[in-house]
Amino acid sequence: MSSTPTRADRHGRRGGRLRVAVTRAAGRPGSAVAGELVRQGLAVVGLDTRAGELPEVQWRPCDVAAPSVVTALEGVDVLVHLAAEHDLAATLREASGTRRARLLAEARALTTAAGAAGVEHLVLVTSAMVFGARPDNPVPLSESGPARTADTEGPVADLVAVEEEVTALARLHPQLRVTVVRPAALVGGVDTIVTRHFEAPRLLTLRGTSPTWTFCHVEDLGSALAAVARGGLPAELTVSAPGWLSQAEVEDLSGMRHVELAEPVARAAADRLHRLGVVPVPADDLAYVAHPWATEPEALLAHGWRPVHDNAACLAVLLEDVRGHHALMARRVTARDAVGAAAAGAASAAVAVIATAALARRRRPRE
Repeated sequence: MSSTPTRADRHGRRGGRLRVAVTRAAGRPGSAVAGELVRQGLAVVGLDTRAGELPEVQWRPCDVAAPSVVTALEGVDVLVHLAAEHDLAATLREASGTRRARLLAEARALTTAAGAAGVEHLVLVTSAMVFGARPDNPVPLSESGPARTADTEGPVADLVAVEEEVTALARLHPQLRVTVVRPAALVGGVDTIVTRHFEAPRLLTLRGTSPTWTFCHVEDLGSALAAVARGGLPAELTVSAPGWLSQAEVEDLSGMRHVELAEPVARAAADRLHRLGVVPVPADDLAYVAHPWATEPEALLAHGWRPVHDNAACLAVLLEDVRGHHALMARRVTARDAVGAAAAGAASAAVAVIATAALARRRRPRE
């Protein structure tokens, strides 16, 4: 059995290049990140249940939640764990408790394996959504601010739990440096509660609120992670296009109009529909389209990193990606539902249609 390679051995295997392993690397966002790391001159190891399509990546198919993942980390200098999953349809097919247990198992296995394999740096990628969207949030948020999300059961709460798990376990491996990277709303081949907000016939707004919008293109996330992997950055940082967009700017750039509801009405409807299983995300997630959670990548910018895509360009990418899809309060609907919603001309009417249909299905006697 070979011993754990030393740092000099690891760098010598790839001509002195830093070797970075990326989880979920075969999926579309992970592949974009891995591809950008390759373009940045890093040697990339892809960790996923299957090999991806990038020939420049060394693929090591594995179960990242199993202790055996330690063998896939042989010779790795930096492990990038893309903890956030950006396929909302797949995420929501899994029961929340099962999903949380799986994500925590991945976090435990990867942190323990990284420590055992001699990995020097674990980069945990979650989301700026963990900061929470609140009316009293400063604009921009502090990069090292606390997690203040009100979500207790959805995907955002999962990421808070993963951050806590990794932080706690890393204390058992003092040689393992941990950096938490929290990107803004991702665009570029992703399906999230933010992208689905833009699949609605009109943009839902809540009366008396002032949302701000900040985006991050997956390729810019990749270049930012290359900078993080090379070192010299703080233990907590955010990734986004500089600046932010107001609701009025988003509407002007997108050409979409909004529909305004009173916040108590919208929350009550969302909560009821979520309990009925009609709306897939908790009512608390309405906050992310109502209150500010804008970030500014101050540490990266000071380090010399510059994104290729600004917020306006990111919004354009998002709108192109959601073309042909229709969703209401994060629920994807059929073409028939979408036509009815558009004819109604308001999200409140669409919600009423969905709720009525759901109740009718529940009350319909079985044949």
